[in-house]
Amino acid sequence: MGYRIVVAGATGNVGREMLNILAEREFPVDEIAALASRRSLGTEVSFGDKTLKTQDIEQFDFAGWDMALFAIGSDATKTYAPIAAAAGCVVIDNSSLYRYDPDVPLIVPECNADAIMGYSKKNIIANPNCSTAQMVVALKPLHDRAKIKRVVVSTYQSVSGSGKDAIDELWDQTKAQYNPTDDYARKVYTKDIAFNVIPHIDVFMEDGSTKEEWKMVVETKKIVDPKIKVTATCVRVPVFVGHSESVNIEFEEFLDEDEARDILREAPGIMVIDKREDGGYVTPRECVGDFATFISRIRQDSTVENGINLWCVSDNLRKGAALNAVQIAETLGNRVLKKG
Repeated sequence: MGYRIVVAGATGNVGREMLNILAEREFPVDEIAALASRRSLGTEVSFGDKTLKTQDIEQFDFAGWDMALFAIGSDATKTYAPIAAAAGCVVIDNSSLYRYDPDVPLIVPECNADAIMGYSKKNIIANPNCSTAQMVVALKPLHDRAKIKRVVVSTYQSVSGSGKDAIDELWDQTKAQYNPTDDYARKVYTKDIAFNVIPHIDVFMEDGSTKEEWKMVVETKKIVDPKIKVTATCVRVPVFVGHSESVNIEFEEFLDEDEARDILREAPGIMVIDKREDGGYVTPRECVGDFATFISRIRQDSTVENGINLWCVSDNLRKGAALNAVQIAETLGNRVLKKG
């Protein structure tokens, strides 16, 4: 016996990935519904070898459905998540709306699967920000061994994190560099993204940080440990898919780089590729389509008493969004609903 699953936002990048990953991982589905806004009504999307026609989320009845994976943004989620939850359908939300709600668990299954039991307070589970998700997968096993005091992270985030329009913008601007007759309009980013990097993701806050940077701070504390100090600089780079992060970690006690490497090799969800030679590391292009979070460049930081540096790369549409949501659904099914 399987589950009745809803994917809301099924025509978007993340929604399509959710459908792909549910099929790839052979999630036990008895029935599946693909929802979208009225303007996308009837659009066809793939689920394994099946083709689904999208239904109107405004008219959809969530009663009798087990789980709904939401990829519709905070505004729409604010309207439809309470409706689904009240109907008894557990919402797994990819937006930022509920991440900081104390009554909503924020889950990365490799890190804090036990916290999923808190879903019953609102019948909602939050999926973390893409940049946080891949980082905490690496931090948690190291924290369990040596207790992390402080994290300094710089991100190199692909344009797919901003949606399809951003992918189109990078493509159009890149073509225009080689063909001056090609015209393009800057719609998504404040500066050109082609052949450039932009140290600005989300809105600026009063202290000079951006909201993306603030998210990494708050979400790491909620998922791993509220005592960890985090400072982040988040940068958009001209890469279509795949987020990269340079992570500096300071521990309460000494952790040798070889032991850190061994810990990460054994940790769930991680693939260590760390050879000290040309090409002995992973780049974002190489991680696309993969489930793993890749770790490279593990080395001691001699400038602090107990420091480690590492390079972290992951497919942001997968681990940073769709895959983590499906893993939450799997955890919920295995621990609570137990139908599959």
